[in-house]
Amino acid sequence: MKSIKMIRHLFIFTIFLNQAMGLGAQEMLDMNKALDIAMQNSPTIQQAELSLIRSQEKLNAQRARLKSQFSLALNPFEFQRSNSFDARTSEWYLNESASTAGSFAISQRILPTDGTISLRNTLNYNYNYSESQGAVNPISRTWNNRLNLELTQPIFTYNRTKVQLESVKLSYESALLRYLLQKLSLERNVAQGFYAVYSRQMRFDIANEEFKNNQESHEIIKNKVEGGLLALEELYQSEVNLATSESSVYNAELNLQNTMDQLKVIIGLPITDEFELITVIKADSVVVDPDMAINHALLNRMELRQREIDIENSMFSLMDAKTTNEFAGSVTASFGVTANNKDLGLLFDNPSNTPAVGLTLNIPIFDWGERKSEIKAAEADLKSSEIDLEVEKIDIQVNVRSVLRSLQNHQNQIVIQEKTVENAELTYDINLERYRNGDLTSLNLGIYQNQLSDRKMSLTNAIIDYKLELLNLKIQTLYDFENQLSIIPEELLEE
Repeated sequence: MKSIKMIRHLFIFTIFLNQAMGLGAQEMLDMNKALDIAMQNSPTIQQAELSLIRSQEKLNAQRARLKSQFSLALNPFEFQRSNSFDARTSEWYLNESASTAGSFAISQRILPTDGTISLRNTLNYNYNYSESQGAVNPISRTWNNRLNLELTQPIFTYNRTKVQLESVKLSYESALLRYLLQKLSLERNVAQGFYAVYSRQMRFDIANEEFKNNQESHEIIKNKVEGGLLALEELYQSEVNLATSESSVYNAELNLQNTMDQLKVIIGLPITDEFELITVIKADSVVVDPDMAINHALLNRMELRQREIDIENSMFSLMDAKTTNEFAGSVTASFGVTANNKDLGLLFDNPSNTPAVGLTLNIPIFDWGERKSEIKAAEADLKSSEIDLEVEKIDIQVNVRSVLRSLQNHQNQIVIQEKTVENAELTYDINLERYRNGDLTSLNLGIYQNQLSDRKMSLTNAIIDYKLELLNLKIQTLYDFENQLSIIPEELLEE
């Protein structure tokens, strides 16, 4: 009996020490706050956000390339001096040349046709001095200006500019989908960790309640033994029951602390921080329309959109494969105005027109089946992507149907467990009265106490399983049946 009392005193001291160590400010935590903290601290979410930013900037850069491009190229000064041999006069002579030039261009890509139109103006000045006896004018100075408008248009091929833009858009959308899926996955992990802590908290509370009941029954039997109404062995058994319940409280607290540490890791809280759950879950049943759930999932699941993106990328790859050794060409047309004069002020007095037009064709002769094989490989990839889409649709329907069945089963379990808890409470109250009257031993009363604790814990776990399955249904269908609200992310709606 002394050893049992020592254990009890040690247990009480341990509980007091743990509470004293946690006297600092505790954070009040509910599910939404836990999820917000996790979103801020999760490395996976941070990486997904960086990938999304990268794809967004790539898309911005691609769109910027489609706007008018302005460029200025300058060659401020170039000088060259050389000695040259004149074969006609059989003598060496000195030659000096200097030049300066500048070019300004505006280029615009034409998205509907994949053509390019550009306007370029080039102005240069050339100076030349020669000591050759054959030179009519040893010093020459010339100003030249060329203004040219040019159009280049590919023909007999697909629009590469438009495909490239669509490809970058799909890359951004794919990154967005990965980010949103990571958020849903994190929400599931946080919910599982959160409810695990809640379950451990309930286990701790039930163990405390059991301990108090054992304390009450211990006092009853102690008084009866002292009054000579019961044998001494009943007191010994009561001491054992009390010590066992104390140990259960201690173990429940240890498990609770360990589970809380695991939740801290999931949401990114420092291990030394303390928090307290402020959530009370209720067994509120939710009405779910199975047909509506499946249809909403098939219309909005992001995994399906990912498979569609794979198909579109495969189609782009097929288009690219068809360009292998393709018959293609381009048309170039330009109109220019050229002027030159030794006097800058008279440069544009006598300009001359310089129109030009050209046609270029690429005609493959024989490629040993390279193009045909590339096309077949791309077609195989496209077919594989289409099969993946169909498989994904079937998987979604199967998963949603499974979740709906599981949800119904959890609802039934809650009803059953509520009834068993009610019966266990009545049974315990009846046997507690028998125990007080001396018609039941403490060992038998402990059996009913354990039964009541197990039933309460089973009800708590049934409610948690139902809540987690309801969350799973929300993730599977992108619809919140508790609030009758679609949860399609705003980012997708904007896209």
